[in-house]
Amino acid sequence: MMTRFTTAAIASLFLCSAAYAQADLEKLSTFKTTGTTEFTVIDQNSPSADAIRKTLQRIKLPDGFKIDLYALVPDARHMAVGPQGIVTFVGTRKTEVWAVTDRDKDRVADEVKNFAPSLAKAIPNGPCFSPDGFLYIAEQNRVLVYPAAEFFYESPDVVAVPVIPGGKLIPPEEESFNHTARVCKIGPDGKLYISLGQPFNVSPKEKLDLYAEQGIGGVIRVNTDGTGREVFTRGIRNSVGHDFHPVTGELWFTDNQVDGMGDDIPPGEINRQTAIGQHFGHPWFGGGNVRTNEYKGEDVPVEVVMPVVETVAHAADLGMMFYTGSMFPAKYKNAIFSAQHGSWNRTTPVGARVMVTFIDGEGKATTEPFAEGWIDENGEYLGRPVDVAQLRDGSILVSDDLAGAIYRISYAGN
Repeated sequence: MMTRFTTAAIASLFLCSAAYAQADLEKLSTFKTTGTTEFTVIDQNSPSADAIRKTLQRIKLPDGFKIDLYALVPDARHMAVGPQGIVTFVGTRKTEVWAVTDRDKDRVADEVKNFAPSLAKAIPNGPCFSPDGFLYIAEQNRVLVYPAAEFFYESPDVVAVPVIPGGKLIPPEEESFNHTARVCKIGPDGKLYISLGQPFNVSPKEKLDLYAEQGIGGVIRVNTDGTGREVFTRGIRNSVGHDFHPVTGELWFTDNQVDGMGDDIPPGEINRQTAIGQHFGHPWFGGGNVRTNEYKGEDVPVEVVMPVVETVAHAADLGMMFYTGSMFPAKYKNAIFSAQHGSWNRTTPVGARVMVTFIDGEGKATTEPFAEGWIDENGEYLGRPVDVAQLRDGSILVSDDLAGAIYRISYAGN
C-alpha cells in the first residue's frame, strides 16, 4: 500500500508540475507575468577562474593567436551570439540556458545569469538566432521561440512561443537520455534546421521506418512558425553541430561514429550536403566506409554520401561554424572551426581540442588542430570543448562543459 501511495503521489506531483509549466508558457506567450522575480547569477570572481586561467596557459595555438577566459558558465554547451552583440545565450544538457553579457565591451563577460527562469526547460542544448533577432531554443522534445530575446532577457519573464510544442519534436515514446542534445540553425532559405540524434549505438531494424518518417537520425527543417516539416538529411547517427557554407549555402555537419568497434575505427565525420534527402550511411555504415557489425553482411539499400573529412575515431566532433570574420588572417575566411569533445571510452583519450578545416575551390577539405592541450600528460581531461561561435569583432568563443567555462580566442599577430 505504501508503494502504491508513493508512486501515485509522485505521479500526481509530476502532473501538477507539468501543468504549472504549461500554464507559465501560456502566460509568457501572451505577455503576462508568472510571479518569478529571482535569477541565478554566476560569480565571475570564483576561485575556479584562476584554475581555468592556469589551464589556458598550456593551450597551443598558431602564432599570433591567444586564448583567454571569457566567462564562467556552468555546463556550457552550444552558443548563440545575439545579432545586436549584446548577449550570448548558452545552452546546457540540464535545465538552464545562460545569458552572458559583456557590458563594458572589454571582451570579458561581466554578468552570467539564467535566462527565462520562470520557464521550466528540459535539455535546452541548442540555441540559435534568426537574422532579425528571434532566439530559437531546441530542447529534448520541443522548440520555443523567444522574440526580441536580447531585449527581454533582463526580466525573469520572457516572451516565449512554441514553434514545435512539447511532445511533437519526436514521439514521446522515443525520448531518451542518449543522443538527445539538439542543435538548430536558420538556413539561407529562412527555414529552421534541427538535428535529431537517434538514441541507439546502432539503430535497430524495427525502428528504421519510424525514424525515417520522423527524421530521427537526421536533420529536419520547418518554417519558423513550425509548419512545413520535412526530413532534410538522412542516415546520421548523432550530429551535434551544423552550419551553412557562407558562399554556396550548402549544409555541412559533424557526425559521431559508432562505439564498441575498437580504439581506431570507425572515423568521425564532417559532411557536406548538396541536395535534400541525401543519405549519409547510418546504420549500414558506422563512420566513413566502415560497416557496422549489425548490418555488415547486408546490401545497402540507399545511395550513401561519404564524408568530406574523416576525423580521428572517438574524438567526438560536436559544434562547428564557418568563420566569416575579419580579425583572423585571410586563410581562415570561410574555414570551419569545430570542437572535439574528447573520447569517453578509448584506451588512450583523444580529442578535447578545436579543429580548423580548410576547403578549397573544388570542395575538398583538410583538417588540422587549431587549439589543443586540454588533455594532460596523464591522460586526464582539463577541459572538453563543445561548441564554437563568432563574436562581432571576429574573435571566436569556445564553450567547455567540463570546466564550466567559455573561452575567447583572438588574433593579435601581423
